[in-house]
Amino acid sequence: MTSADKSDHSADTSEAAGTAAEHTGVAAQDWARAAVDPQYRAAVVDLLGALTYGELAAFERLAEDAKLAPTLADKAELAKMASAEFHHFERLRDRLAEIGEEPTAAMEPFVAALEGFHRQTAPSDWLEGLVKAYVGDSIASDFYREVAVRLDSDTRQLVLAVLDDTGHASFAVEKVRAAIDADPRLGGRLALWARRLMGEALSQSQRVVAERDALSTMLVGGVADGFDLAEVGRMFSRITEAHTKRMAALGLAA
Repeated sequence: MTSADKSDHSADTSEAAGTAAEHTGVAAQDWARAAVDPQYRAAVVDLLGALTYGELAAFERLAEDAKLAPTLADKAELAKMASAEFHHFERLRDRLAEIGEEPTAAMEPFVAALEGFHRQTAPSDWLEGLVKAYVGDSIASDFYREVAVRLDSDTRQLVLAVLDDTGHASFAVEKVRAAIDADPRLGGRLALWARRLMGEALSQSQRVVAERDALSTMLVGGVADGFDLAEVGRMFSRITEAHTKRMAALGLAA
């Protein structure tokens, strides 16, 4: 998916979020009113904690990937993206503090799962690193955008803002497609790698949700305006479909 595609996706999600906000329930409330429900508050703290640590991990990974970059221009581009991810981390960290939560404590429950994912999907070279960031980050962003539609207006606005594309999507597509054009044999290896990333990312996200009671309750409908089980299934189907489109943008078979 190109940056334009991601922007379209964001616009669609924002529009859906706006539609949800026109109805009664949590999506029509601001944080002050919605947070009166302790279960909803716990779910949002979990969501923000997971997203905050994810942004910090993305910053660290991009900084590491910059070391593998073949040119100085590529190093500089990744460094700029890493800086943007760290700014997103700061906004989320500050929001947690603002609502009276200790940011480190909110992030801690999600460290093991995310670190496990990164250990199991350590790229062996520059191109695998680009595909990982493009595929893995986009799956996570799709998930958070789906959830954002059901959030209170203040939290929804913040979540959508920090999911803005930092430029990595178009950068990864350009570099990976150029590499495959130069050596078509790379296509098979990178396609297998992307499929593995997809499986690991979905498994980790489902595991995290299952382990956090407030978060899982919000998704399956125990909190006002939450998803029902059928909607959760449709949500993951939409995420899988978006992944297939991204693979096509990379010139890879899903």
